[in-house]
Amino acid sequence: MVRYLGTPSGPDVRAAMSAGLIGCMTTPAQGNRIPDGAMYACDNGKFGKGWPGSTKWFEWLTRTVDRYGPERCLWAVAPDAPFDAAGTLAESLPWLARIRELGVPAAFAAQDGCDQLGIPWDAFDVLFIAGTTEWKVGPVAEQLAREARERGKAVHMGRVNSLQRLRTAEWFGCDTADGTYLAYGPDLNLPRLLDWIAELHHQPSLFAA
Repeated sequence: MVRYLGTPSGPDVRAAMSAGLIGCMTTPAQGNRIPDGAMYACDNGKFGKGWPGSTKWFEWLTRTVDRYGPERCLWAVAPDAPFDAAGTLAESLPWLARIRELGVPAAFAAQDGCDQLGIPWDAFDVLFIAGTTEWKVGPVAEQLAREARERGKAVHMGRVNSLQRLRTAEWFGCDTADGTYLAYGPDLNLPRLLDWIAELHHQPSLFAA
């Protein structure tokens, strides 16, 4: 079943993370403490305004893993170039092994057209489905997700902020998904998200209908 990762926005969300109902996504610019006992993943801040540069990013990642422990870290995504498959390949390859050396799974961000360039399957542990909205829910992304699972890799989908998108992630076989849904109106959106998760886990085949 897909695990949802969000920002620790408010006490109820943090409590849900500590209880294992959802996981925590952290970034270099976030500045929030990961809730006690919560599983977490480390985004790089490339999508948006949180990228501090490769040196400071890796220093932040090293501090985060040291502070919260590698055993709670689901993965850390290597630097990428959003929506640019060739740029992502060039940026990520030098860092994937260094992430693994921290004792955490390394994630590679799949962008539109990455299948045409060749996926460095042996260099990473988690396929992060990024790219444009149309691509990430399309047949190529689904095929890559299923190939990743066959190769023993975990799969993550980014920018998941609706029940429909969460169903898509589940259908693709994703282990985790994240979005900004809890960052806006967490008091209202946390109960909704937990309802989505409950519905999905009780009726996992609804997407096919």
